[in-house]
This record gives sequence, structure tokens and C-alpha cells, in this order.
Amino acid sequence: MDQKVMNILIHASAFFAPILIPVIMVFISDRSEQKYLAIEALLFHLILSALLTVSAILSFLLIGIPFLILFGIVYLVYPIKGILYAAKEKEFHYPIIGRWISG
Repeated sequence: MDQKVMNILIHASAFFAPILIPVIMVFISDRSEQKYLAIEALLFHLILSALLTVSAILSFLLIGIPFLILFGIVYLVYPIKGILYAAKEKEFHYPIIGRWISG
């Protein structure tokens, strides 16, 4: 499969299989950059899912509603931005998490 298509698929997985696709890409990809991207996307999905869950629980106390909105927007915007960067074959890293992976 083409590297560009695989990168787009990794970013787009946020909308249909946020854990499965990055894990599969880690195992089937032979390029280290793609493996790092898949691990980065997986961590992004897991961390944002946890933050959204905590915000949803705290929204019953009205404390978590702003965070729920903020994290929801982040969860939508950054995968779309990643898809656009991958389509243009530019390098893209998720905020904060990219620094954890790349060192």
C-alpha cells in the first residue's frame, strides 16, 4: 500500500477505528516513520478518550462541560489536520504526544 494512503488511513482512523487501525499499521508497516505515526495516533486517541471520559463524568457537576467541549473539538480538528497534511505529503505530529514519541 502507498505510504501516503497509509498515513491518511492512520489519521482517519480516529473516526471509525481509533485503536485497531494504528495497531495494525504498527505491525504491517516496514517504515519506522509510519510506525511512529501510528503509535503517536494511538496515544492521541487513548489520551483524548480518557480526557473526554473524565470530562463527561465531571459534567454532572458542571465543572467538566467546558473541558468536554474543548477536548471534543481537539479530537475532531487534529485528525482532520493530519489527514490534510498527509494528503499534501507533509509531516504532521499531534500536539504534545509527538514530542513524547520522537524523543
